[in-house]
Amino acid sequence: MGEKSVIRKFLGKIIYRFIAFCFLYPFFKLFGRLEVKGIENIPKSGGILIASNHLSYVDPPLLATIIPGGCVFMAKDNLLKIPILRHIIGYYSFPVNRQKPGASAIKTALTKLAHGEIVVIFPEGRRGTGNALLPFKKGIGIISVLSGKKVVPTLIEGSDKLFSLNKFIPRPAKVRVTFGMPIDLSQEGTDYNKISHKIADSIRELTQLDIP
Repeated sequence: MGEKSVIRKFLGKIIYRFIAFCFLYPFFKLFGRLEVKGIENIPKSGGILIASNHLSYVDPPLLATIIPGGCVFMAKDNLLKIPILRHIIGYYSFPVNRQKPGASAIKTALTKLAHGEIVVIFPEGRRGTGNALLPFKKGIGIISVLSGKKVVPTLIEGSDKLFSLNKFIPRPAKVRVTFGMPIDLSQEGTDYNKISHKIADSIRELTQLDIP
């Protein structure tokens, strides 16, 4: 990576963190009455994989705002083709073809984890609805085993009420993010679908039913 690219990436991260703390966090606290639980379950170093359910297009900035030290996302490649949007999310995401996920996205995730970064993945592959999780893709199982890194199961609740499907005007709603205890799946073998199901079960265990 050239010197200009390094500087550009560094400045991009500073700008994003400024936006996150000065605008996004106050927004989520005001409109979403944001509540965060289990933030202490995210290890401070060593490379961590965060597996979260996905309810709304605001979930990535929501998690990026509250995860200490920042994080990177596996994002749908089409998002990185949108002129303005790609310059915003390109600093904290890397692309994956949702229709034909290849080895490159997994390799990138493994590299970032090896470098000690926090990598966030939405294993459902697309936005779900309500409390029911969509079937998890096996990629989360592959990455958790090959990386040897712990997985922090994460549950987002209420973001779909804050921004309903295809709606761009927020409505006041209760938003809660719960980070579970890290789980080590590196010795679970190579049945990646089974491992993905285990991660999904860990997220289901975090479900709270007292959100109005």
